[in-house]
Amino acid sequence: MLLVAFLFLFIPSASSFSMRQVTQLAITLSLSLTSFLLLLLAVFLGGTSLWKDMERRYSHSVLGGTPISRTSYILGKYFGVSMFVMLTALLLGILSSVSIWYTATAYPPDSQLLWLNILFAVFFDALKYVLLVAVAFLLSTVSTSFFLPIFGTITIFLASSATQEVYNYLQTDQGSQVSAGIKSTALFFYYILPNFSAFDLKANAIYSLPLDPGVLLLTFCYGVVYITILLTSASLLFARRELL
Repeated sequence: MLLVAFLFLFIPSASSFSMRQVTQLAITLSLSLTSFLLLLLAVFLGGTSLWKDMERRYSHSVLGGTPISRTSYILGKYFGVSMFVMLTALLLGILSSVSIWYTATAYPPDSQLLWLNILFAVFFDALKYVLLVAVAFLLSTVSTSFFLPIFGTITIFLASSATQEVYNYLQTDQGSQVSAGIKSTALFFYYILPNFSAFDLKANAIYSLPLDPGVLLLTFCYGVVYITILLTSASLLFARRELL
């Protein structure tokens, strides 16, 4: 992570290769690098944190020797990992802002730079990966190895990032020619999987597009409700799991 974060120092130089949209390219690279690092954290910390404790029997000692319920235990683990993800997003957001500011100073953009859009883009990106951590915890409660939490989380992330595009395609004339069975399956996954596209505000940050406060509030509530459902399901499954 430190090695990848070191790449922030080279973003202004890399952005200078763009002849016209230097600042926009700097924003794109900064937000993409931030998103990539948060994805690594969400997958590997979320997918291994709970499983590692059960594999090494740490959870047995905690739950057997202290008056802590299983629900409190799994919620504590989740909020610990989520807090680390959010703090990392804050640090990466600061690094991104410094890189973007330096690039905008050296190569003034044609349009006004909206820092609030960049702030919201980083925050909702972090919220997306906090939601992904909840997915990883849910898979960890039913798995006996790290394969399902790790690869299952990656699979759900990829699928959830594409469901909106698939849904939009099905609404077109070409999409209407798709068989009913495939369309029903695609719509099922569209409604059951988290819609990660809703948390992507990179276009608003790059091109200084206006943000709709109502949409932002709805997206935030959607993320909180989805996280609540996932954690409730994980707590119920973990409470029924037999710890050997």
